[in-house]
Amino acid sequence: MRAFVIDEITPEDMEKLESRLKEQEMLSIKHLYHFNLPPSLLTPMQQEHAPECGPFYMAVETGRDWVRLELLVRAKRILRCACIAYATPEQQEHMISYLENLLKDLNIPL
Repeated sequence: MRAFVIDEITPEDMEKLESRLKEQEMLSIKHLYHFNLPPSLLTPMQQEHAPECGPFYMAVETGRDWVRLELLVRAKRILRCACIAYATPEQQEHMISYLENLLKDLNIPL
């Protein structure tokens, strides 16, 4: 699995991050969150499949001192479909920036 990882985060900062993600109602299951992709970044196939398969998201997992953004675009309504694929460069750039900005907003050093 391709992923973007930020590690060596203090326990206090991890608590701040997890609290913010829960406040934003991104929690899926314990330590796993969904970052929804904006519709404007969806591939043509994902746009076509959005009514049946979407919404589309990238998973973010948190650990004791790390956060990991999976670079796979998933669909909430289905596990297997041609619309589920590794993120395009534009999708990756957007979601990595989103995560980095979230950390900066919480004063968590990168």
